[in-house]
Amino acid sequence: MSLISGSAFGQATAVDTAKADTTVKPKIEASHQIELGFDMGCLAKNYLVTDRVGYEFLASWYHKNEIYWVAEGGWGNSTVAYPDLSYKTNSSFLRLGFDKMLLGRENLKDWGGMQMGLRLGAAHVSRADAQYTIVDSTWGTTSGAVSGKSFVPVWAEITAGVRVELIRGIITGWNIRGKFMLNGKSFNDLSPTYIAGFGQGDKNSSFDFNFYLLYALRWNRKQ
Repeated sequence: MSLISGSAFGQATAVDTAKADTTVKPKIEASHQIELGFDMGCLAKNYLVTDRVGYEFLASWYHKNEIYWVAEGGWGNSTVAYPDLSYKTNSSFLRLGFDKMLLGRENLKDWGGMQMGLRLGAAHVSRADAQYTIVDSTWGTTSGAVSGKSFVPVWAEITAGVRVELIRGIITGWNIRGKFMLNGKSFNDLSPTYIAGFGQGDKNSSFDFNFYLLYALRWNRKQ
């Protein structure tokens, strides 16, 4: 009886062990992440260029496939102050698009690397009344004003850059941007010297540089 009982106990233990080994363990996906950040490069630009001020912020969401969905926004203003022409503009902007990491991560804890992306941007620009003076040797000096105007420039961007995680959750990175105006002819009359999020309003293309400091919020999801 003891041999039979021992054999039965051993078989039961083996079955239980097999069941335990075949139990499906929860799979942990790559971390989801939301980033919030500020373009530190704006501070340097505001200091070096005295006739304009601008600020840019960023929010991105990583879900899967090494793609970050990105929303960027900000505001700015500029002043034209020539002896014969003066006016001010205020603008705010929104850019939407994505960044794609060029190389897949070997380690799910690694959030750095090279990336490229696309954006579609739009701004709301308000130009105040412009004061002008015309000096003519025959007709003399004439002064007047051009009424203020609001308009919405739209542009497309291509970006490329690098990002590095300094410490857990703190990321820094830079990118370069090529920006191409899609409706520049709609505001050729006294175009602003600066459009927040784009650059010079009297040009159909613009190239820019950003240096971001980001804070990342992360979580895992089991399935």
